[in-house]
Amino acid sequence: QVREWKNEGSKRYMCTGRPGWLTVSLRVGKYKKIHKNIMINLMDVLDVDSERQVVRVEPLVTMGQLTAHLNPMGWTVPVVPELDDLTVGGLIMGTGIESSSHIYGLFQHTCVAYELVLADGSLVRCSPTENSDLFYAVPWSCGTLGFLVAAEIKMIPAKKYVKIHYEPVRGLQKICEKFTEESKKKENSFVEGLVYSLEEAVIMTGILTDEAEQSKINRIGNYYKPWFFKHVEKYLKADRTGVEYIPSRHYYHRHTRSIFWELQDIIPFGNNPVFRYLFGWMVPPKISLLKLTQGEAIRKLYEQHHVVQDMLVPMKSLEKSIQTFHVDLNVYPLWLCPFILPNNPGMVHPKGDEAELYVDIGAYGEPKSKQFEARASMRQMEKFVRSVHGFQMLYADCYMTREEFWDMFDGSLYHKLREQMNCKDAFPEVYDKICKAARH
Repeated sequence: QVREWKNEGSKRYMCTGRPGWLTVSLRVGKYKKIHKNIMINLMDVLDVDSERQVVRVEPLVTMGQLTAHLNPMGWTVPVVPELDDLTVGGLIMGTGIESSSHIYGLFQHTCVAYELVLADGSLVRCSPTENSDLFYAVPWSCGTLGFLVAAEIKMIPAKKYVKIHYEPVRGLQKICEKFTEESKKKENSFVEGLVYSLEEAVIMTGILTDEAEQSKINRIGNYYKPWFFKHVEKYLKADRTGVEYIPSRHYYHRHTRSIFWELQDIIPFGNNPVFRYLFGWMVPPKISLLKLTQGEAIRKLYEQHHVVQDMLVPMKSLEKSIQTFHVDLNVYPLWLCPFILPNNPGMVHPKGDEAELYVDIGAYGEPKSKQFEARASMRQMEKFVRSVHGFQMLYADCYMTREEFWDMFDGSLYHKLREQMNCKDAFPEVYDKICKAARH
């Protein structure tokens, strides 16, 4: 298809032909309508190499499919981002994170090679030792350097259960201290925080294990079970710590059934026990279905009165960040997920020369802040994130100007490669693809 596009005179930019409503991002990209759509129907797990401990997959393989395929073979991947429908391609070209990222980094940091079809129609493989510039430039590039056709991802042995410890913490300073302390411990397989108000949170730490106390097993993935964030809140309300054993796959997809807590805005009675028993098997509705059936008026309304954002900030700025989120948005719960950010080349790396501990703060829901106004409030948030050398996840609405965008992200390697590989006539720049200012 790419060669055909070349023969026709390379008149328009190319993009993948996957319809916008199918993606997990709430954004509906307008570029699909005007760019040359390249159909990439590659959705298979190609090879599980237990000797190298690497799985080779095509870009449309989803997280649900990957864990279902690997777990029975005794394997899993080190970072399993939350929602079943997230694809490997999206997690590499965009980004992905999970509560094991304080050990392994972002999803891209667990990949050992990519295969791409470039603008000239050639197929290349890149890794840290082969075409390394391209390897480091691909993550966060949103499909603007070439088309991903395969990826090799590290595997680790899977275990049956996650032994999870819930600890309610009160007082913002205490929350930040406890969360930072747990995130630094490599013996924790998983670390996650749910912040229910400015002064209240539950911090969870998990360890992978094959043994479990039968009486404490909780299969939270079953359709009739309470939504996970509501289950966690019980420990806060009762002000008690607790330990449970959750089957690994249930743990990996623990926020899937309630789309974190987004479902409470779509089906307010969704966590009612009667609803769960009778209709729990029907949720969550696919995000793609919600987008496909959503009219323009509803979409605009959503944009003005609803926030779905993930901001990645240095752990040392956590307290200041939560206060900023509280003032500008006032959305709760907030999701806290720690990750180690290695000092690799590419768009996203720490300010210094060392790997640094960062945290993803996820705000999903209806802002209760009196002065919330989508564009102004988000621009203020983006400015704050730039000031602490943080990053905004690019699946969400982004209101920055081009200059601000390249102030947040390091474009040096990215621009160099776009120049070298003649991408300028083949693909839009990442900013033009994702930012509101560029698309309106």
